[in-house]
Amino acid sequence: MTNVGKFMKIYNIRKLMMVIGLSFIIYPLSINYASAQTKAEADSAYVRGEYQQAIKDYEALLKHGASADLYYNLGNAYYRTENITKAVLNYERALLLSPSDRDIRFNLQMARSKTIDKITPEQEMFFITWYRSLINLASVDGWARTALIALALAIILALAYLFSERIWLRKVGFFGAIFLIAVFILSNVFAHQQKDLLINRRGAIVTAGAVTVKSTPDKKGTDLFILHEGTKVTITDASMKEWKGIRLADGKEGWIETKQIELI
Repeated sequence: MTNVGKFMKIYNIRKLMMVIGLSFIIYPLSINYASAQTKAEADSAYVRGEYQQAIKDYEALLKHGASADLYYNLGNAYYRTENITKAVLNYERALLLSPSDRDIRFNLQMARSKTIDKITPEQEMFFITWYRSLINLASVDGWARTALIALALAIILALAYLFSERIWLRKVGFFGAIFLIAVFILSNVFAHQQKDLLINRRGAIVTAGAVTVKSTPDKKGTDLFILHEGTKVTITDASMKEWKGIRLADGKEGWIETKQIELI
């Protein structure tokens, strides 16, 4: 092969690699741009009061990836159409992804106030309530970032302790590094627990108008109590396809048909 032929072959390979490289850059950008355009269109439809169109657009976006913002906006759109059950469901999903968001929590409380069933939660020990509140200060990503920042600062302080000649700086480095390592460990524990809540979802919302909770997973079972749409339950037994064991915040338990609830 002549030198010119070799040069043309190398040139064509480089050109092909450049095209492939650019495609990896441009394709994701085009997807993000299209998503942004659709999100803008959905928001615009909501602002114009075209809530059904906004619902359609938000649900289409969620098929490409879930986010607290999309679930929150979808919940708002459903709330505006007086579909309280769907509003509660989507607010709950948004809160699961962003547990520290006050706007989501406030709107969820507003939607719950319009449901029929008023469930009074069981009393729990104060330190359990405090611990849950602490975990909900951040999402999985938030705790992960906190862990990384704490680890980086701990390393810096450890270096200050090892190499500084000043006594006060060595003390700050020693005790500060220990504190930040503790923060690093706790942040990882909290992130793991938040991730477990996302992966092993046990919360569900009653979607049927009125549901009779049974004592056994059978339509012939004894009637225990009635729940209405929009009420949140915790799934305690998911081993059966047609029935789910559920528990209310006030401690009541029973069985409900799977088709009558929707997982958060």
